[in-house]
Amino acid sequence: MGEYKLDYLEQLEAESIYIFREVAAQFEKPALLFSGGKDSITLVQLAKKAFAPGKLPFPLVHIDTGHNFPEALAFRDALAKEVGAELIVRKVEDTIKQKHLTEPKGKFASRNWLQIHTLLDTIEEFKFDACIGGARRDEEKARAKERIFSVRDEFGQWEPKLQRPELWNIYNGRIHKGENVRVFPISNWTELDVWSYIKKEGIGLPSIYFAHDREVIQHEGQLIAVSDYITIDDTDVIATKKVRYRTVGDMTCTAAVESNASTLDEVVNEIMATRISERGETRIDDRVTEAAMEDRKKGGYF
Repeated sequence: MGEYKLDYLEQLEAESIYIFREVAAQFEKPALLFSGGKDSITLVQLAKKAFAPGKLPFPLVHIDTGHNFPEALAFRDALAKEVGAELIVRKVEDTIKQKHLTEPKGKFASRNWLQIHTLLDTIEEFKFDACIGGARRDEEKARAKERIFSVRDEFGQWEPKLQRPELWNIYNGRIHKGENVRVFPISNWTELDVWSYIKKEGIGLPSIYFAHDREVIQHEGQLIAVSDYITIDDTDVIATKKVRYRTVGDMTCTAAVESNASTLDEVVNEIMATRISERGETRIDDRVTEAAMEDRKKGGYF
């Protein structure tokens, strides 16, 4: 018999499972940051395979801004219950009150910057030494600079010029007291890889990833969902369009795309035809400045 060779998705899966097991071996208190979005859902599937038949050896942690899509929150709760994982939720709203932070103002008042405080407080509260997340290098320029094991200093800050080498898939998790490592098991995946894996594994997703009718306004070429979290001006025209979401962040900063893709096959075909990254097309907060994401990451953002 000839030697069996892993196909492309199996190779990516094997690499991610190896990373998960390295996290479990090298760190004392890891956590998986989980929002109910497709990337973190994929992480849960990979973690299940990495540690089967046992349970996940870390909790799921959600930093809740209060501006989430209800569909994503419902899916978050259902999946945590399904896999028997501990779900830790910490709310930005509580941090705003405790620290007397100033709420952002404007048409799309995002709490993305404020959730840095909540995340760092949560890491300190539970003494997490590693936080696992679904960021990928193809999403955005700053994320392309990250290593798989990305060290944050005692203040939660990231310095892109001080990255550790990761030769031959050897990951160095040694840190000093107070430091933290952010771990990205699907860093080498693309958006198409994620969707192809979801299709292959039959992974369930929140309904907003598929075409549905939604009230939106058009702003600078983007379709923003009508919600209590954005300001509707007299000049805004509310229209019902058939849309879906490529990525799911807050309702204040995530745009929809017009689409008729209602099945996994249709979504995969649509992704194959697109030439714009998901964040480039649908994330308002990344357009604030050329280095918006990098600035947030240096301050402690995931």
